[in-house]
Amino acid sequence: MTETTEAPVVAQTAETKTPSPTTETAVVTPAENGHAEGGDAKAAAGEEQTNGAATPDEKAKAEEKKEDPPKEMRAVVLTGFGGFKNVKILKKPEPSPQAGEVLIRVKACGLNFQDLMVRLGAIDSPPKTPTILGFECAGEIEAVGEEVEGFKVGDRVVALPEFRAWSELVAVPIKYVYHIPEEMTFQDAAAIVMNYLVAYILIFDLVSLREGKSMLLHSVGGGVGQAIVQLVRTVPNVTIFGVCSKSKHEALAATGLIDHLIDRTDYVNEVRKITTEGVDIVMDCLCGEECNRGYGLLKPMGKYILYGSSNVVTGETKSFFSVARSWWQVDKVSPIKLFDENKSLGGFNLRHLLYQQDGSEYVRSTVDKIFGLWKEGKVRPVVDSAWALEDVAEAMQKMHDRKNIGKLVLDPSMEPKPKPATPAKSKSKKQASEDKGGKKDKDDEKKTAENGSGDEKKEGGDMAEEAKTNGDAEEGVAAQVNGDGAAEKKDEPAVAATNGDATESEKIGYISFCKKKMI
Repeated sequence: MTETTEAPVVAQTAETKTPSPTTETAVVTPAENGHAEGGDAKAAAGEEQTNGAATPDEKAKAEEKKEDPPKEMRAVVLTGFGGFKNVKILKKPEPSPQAGEVLIRVKACGLNFQDLMVRLGAIDSPPKTPTILGFECAGEIEAVGEEVEGFKVGDRVVALPEFRAWSELVAVPIKYVYHIPEEMTFQDAAAIVMNYLVAYILIFDLVSLREGKSMLLHSVGGGVGQAIVQLVRTVPNVTIFGVCSKSKHEALAATGLIDHLIDRTDYVNEVRKITTEGVDIVMDCLCGEECNRGYGLLKPMGKYILYGSSNVVTGETKSFFSVARSWWQVDKVSPIKLFDENKSLGGFNLRHLLYQQDGSEYVRSTVDKIFGLWKEGKVRPVVDSAWALEDVAEAMQKMHDRKNIGKLVLDPSMEPKPKPATPAKSKSKKQASEDKGGKKDKDDEKKTAENGSGDEKKEGGDMAEEAKTNGDAEEGVAAQVNGDGAAEKKDEPAVAATNGDATESEKIGYISFCKKKMI
């Protein structure tokens, strides 16, 4: 048995080296290279073990330094002001509660018209983008920050943060967080707080509604409109003139809560037909020209309340013309005119009251009253529909089109609607024409190649025959292979032939080459 080692190979290789006066090149066999690399690796490992071996304490410290990647959550993020394309579902780092905050695992979110205006950038002091949308959510407390009293992990709550509500987790200061009754669902909690909070303050604090009064209510089919109707019905003998789109009349009439349903296109004349005196109260969430019309419908001692400006939302994106027109259409009413006509004007902006004017304690006491009415069965939130976070743009579109009756709710646990299959895009006329022209060119090239092949074979055959006649067989064979002696003289590529025939790819390549030469 012969034993082979690497030593002879090295010696043999060393003998074949050719020394150079300037450089020395070492020839290393693959076996030697692998051996050298392995040796270096072992040496490095040995050096590391000898000089840089980590002690158990050092290993523990290194593991402590390794930070786990931040956990992420889904959130509805506004990437820029404008259309629905700027509202996206993105992954964001999970927040942690700071001092005075609680971390809420969101189970349901409320959608309000104010969210549409934020998307457009049509509110005062809009947030910097990108930002997480949403002012209203309900869920369970998952963590509690320092200096928090009255709340603990597991509590069922509803919250009104300034933005960031439309996410799986949100950290909220406790002054904007409210306990909800045990029997109340999270969807009902997200549907009741903001809408009924606005409605309660309007009806009982600003208007001080009393028995026997009459009220004109715009957008009676919306979330706030339905809340106002239910709260008004806790006061005896109040007449409601509900203004909304004709498409909602049948569904709203079935509730039996609204005395007169009027289409919004010509509501002033319709009210005048029913009562020539006018109404005691006008609740306006539209603004613009409706301010003047509403004021004109007031009786002496009447009250006009503005609590929204949805007329500025006329399209998918912000229109400066619509905003300007909405405000310029409003007549300027002086206190002297109010004095002479015995009328009152009022306004309400919950966002300003809660976040800018420090009305959190007043709001908390009002929320407690609303939950008390809910426990007594006097109010029940109307939920139009629930949507997955991924379908928020469709939900916004429905509210924009004024097609909802009641509240729209987002549910992070819901699966998004299946997207319809995208139909194949039809080709443009230009592309179809180019495709047709390209096909025609290929057909012409094929015909030309076939004709060329026949001519070449014929010409090659003639030349071969002539060569045979002249006794020059070699020239005939060459002519048959090259096909065209002139082409060879011009340094053009000849078509490779097998028994005198070129392949299809060779024919097409040859024709293309000829066209380039002609060009």
